[in-house]
Amino acid sequence: MTQMALGLPTPDSISRKVRVAVDHLALNIGTDSRGAIFTRREVVDFILDLAGYTEDQPLHQKRILEPSFGGGDFLLPIIERLLSAWRTAKPNGTALDDLGNAIKAVELHHDTFRSTYAAVVTFLKQQGLAANTAQALASCWLSSGDFLLIPLEGEFDFVVGNPPYIRQELIPSSLLAEYRCRYQTMYDRADIYIPFIERSLAVLAEGGILGFICSDRWMKNRYGGPLRSLVAARFHLKVYVDMVDTQAFHTDVTAYPAITMISRETPGATRIAHCPAIDRAALSALVKLFRAPVLPRTSGTVRELACVTNGAEPWLLESFDQMTLIRRLEQCFPLLEAVGCKVGIGVATGVDKVFIGNFNALDVEPDRKLRLVTTKDIVSGEVKWQGQGVINPFAESGGLVDLRDYPRLRRYLESHRSVVAARHCAQKSPANWYRTIDRITPLLAAMPKLLIPDIKGEAHIVFEGGELYPHHNLYYVTSDDWDLRALQAVLLSAVTHLFVATYSTKMRGGFLRFQAQYLRRIRLPRWADVPEALRGELAEAAIKRDIQACNQAVFKLYGLSYEERSILGSNGE
Repeated sequence: MTQMALGLPTPDSISRKVRVAVDHLALNIGTDSRGAIFTRREVVDFILDLAGYTEDQPLHQKRILEPSFGGGDFLLPIIERLLSAWRTAKPNGTALDDLGNAIKAVELHHDTFRSTYAAVVTFLKQQGLAANTAQALASCWLSSGDFLLIPLEGEFDFVVGNPPYIRQELIPSSLLAEYRCRYQTMYDRADIYIPFIERSLAVLAEGGILGFICSDRWMKNRYGGPLRSLVAARFHLKVYVDMVDTQAFHTDVTAYPAITMISRETPGATRIAHCPAIDRAALSALVKLFRAPVLPRTSGTVRELACVTNGAEPWLLESFDQMTLIRRLEQCFPLLEAVGCKVGIGVATGVDKVFIGNFNALDVEPDRKLRLVTTKDIVSGEVKWQGQGVINPFAESGGLVDLRDYPRLRRYLESHRSVVAARHCAQKSPANWYRTIDRITPLLAAMPKLLIPDIKGEAHIVFEGGELYPHHNLYYVTSDDWDLRALQAVLLSAVTHLFVATYSTKMRGGFLRFQAQYLRRIRLPRWADVPEALRGELAEAAIKRDIQACNQAVFKLYGLSYEERSILGSNGE
């Protein structure tokens, strides 16, 4: 299938403005900013082995693409394997004729391109090729430019590598607009590796395979939805290897990396492994399991799951038993927000050092500030307010207050105007220069709520009785129907942990992200269907912060069997 068949425009001419933006990135962006993370050789070999790019194959008859070759972590091992396979198959062959079309490798950063080009030429000469042949092959194989924009001829049997991880804020607006125009998966806050995957899939030959190591965020986050849909509809997710807390790279990274092998063939079951040891013997053994025609029943390190891809839905990559339990709960119970609960996030001001400070010291009118709760206030599991406040520039009607009616607020904001007015939201609307990014609704402060920090190893759910306004580092849940103490027990339980662990991305150390998009995935009975005695049991367990008692009550709430309780690591006794 061609790029056009996937709905992807073939890159051709680009505007001068876009060219200038590309040149800026190619010349000026630093190693950290351009997402250059260097992969260990053992991991590179593991990915090449998984893809089947091995020396016992006629590699000189195949084509392989490396979309962002950087310092050559993948490129040099590829060349080494290609030369070995070619020499075995054609001992009297002509290198330039036989190999000139075997590799296509692209790099944007000019200095990196030049240094790696020289390293390739040196390596080829060390392998016994004449200097002119080495230069000619390097020129055939290596291209300087933006992988997302340059023309690519033909299809590829393999696409491998470690695509760049670049935040959108670092991409010039004209270039970002060009990417969005060309790539259907460049959605919402998608990082640059998303269109890298899309284009790589577009140029795969029938039966070809993509093998990337990169962040796994797209597999579950909102911005990955279009790419997940593309994979589910037209490709086979063959292999997923969870690389959390492994030394896959030469430097530590905070992103949660994974290896994915995606082939252009009929979708089927996915083989999955978690956190392999990074040594050659262990990885070689894993390759044999992943590539076995039938997975041995005795394999404890590799599992096989069907129907991992399901349209734009997040990929469920947990154990089969856990997936079965999740699916049953999803069929039996409505979503959290369908039973009278609401999930939100606290206020983002855009400049906390101005809008947030000691409540008593904020020199504004009393009705222009609210008591603020932050993660520091709930560390103990109970609210212990440390005296912070947030300035509220909004009127009850919804618009901004007139500063002429609030001389103390006006004087305070004017004293910080240079900082407040410099924010992006203020520059977009100069007349509203003193607004916070999020609208502040004082009614929220007066509502009882459950407070939840974003990143935690375990659920940390804190009850707040209705006196404080949440900061943007806290999510909150309110409800007109459910008793919040009973709901707190549900959110503290192993059932909620399973939902969040299944749908959320994880960080280093196994920390989960308790974000709104994942909390909204939780299934919950209607409050009217909860027996009176169980209501009291749930609330009492939460008030005591007794996690075992929370689990016992919640298991009853969902009607979990003994086997299902065991899946969650407890039988509830």
